[in-house]
Amino acid sequence: MLTGYSIWLSTPNLDFLEMAHNEGFRSVVCDVEHNAFSPDRREALVVAAQALGMKIFFKIEGPEPVWVQRALDLGVDGVIIPHAGRLEDVKAAVETTKFPPLGTRSYAAGRSARFSAPDADYFDRCNRDVLCLPMIETAEAFEDVKSILDHPCVDGIFVGPFDLALTRGRGGYAFNADDQADIKRLAEAAQAAGKQWWMPTWREQEQRFAKSNGVAMRVIAAEHQVIALGLKSLIADLPD
Repeated sequence: MLTGYSIWLSTPNLDFLEMAHNEGFRSVVCDVEHNAFSPDRREALVVAAQALGMKIFFKIEGPEPVWVQRALDLGVDGVIIPHAGRLEDVKAAVETTKFPPLGTRSYAAGRSARFSAPDADYFDRCNRDVLCLPMIETAEAFEDVKSILDHPCVDGIFVGPFDLALTRGRGGYAFNADDQADIKRLAEAAQAAGKQWWMPTWREQEQRFAKSNGVAMRVIAAEHQVIALGLKSLIADLPD
């Protein structure tokens, strides 16, 4: 099981990726869903991350098989599938993450196969190592999380606390007692299924809470957040 901490990339910024690596990050999550990642820049990010020895994960556009397949063909280490509702709503996308007979992923003799014929263990290795993480960010997914986790193509879940709080009727995310109760319930569901759970943890209290509840991966900082903090720090440190 992959464990540790990760950086969140909001733009296809190769410089930022390399800087994150230089500071010790070995895993990156690319928010393809919400930002402009052109096909050539996505490919460049995957190549660069792998050359640096980093794991790279795409939060894809939505729970559609085509977006899963395109990400996997680039050779990413896993996909985070947003907008998951109940299992039936995300089932086709989830099953695209694994090769038959486990799933329905189609073989591509390109970057994901190192531009060569697959070796004897290739398909089993991909099914084992390439992660499928549906995002639990809706009330429907929250209610059906056990079924989602029980699916054999699912390796774990990625908690989306902001949208989860909104769809659960709280008007926003504040990491309050109700938010923590929901996250804890998801963590317990993942652990009961013998699978991992991930979460964005922008604040120290979130990081401590997630770690104490057995989180596998904490996304501890986002690109725009880091840049904004750096700019504020520069101004704050200006001599009078």
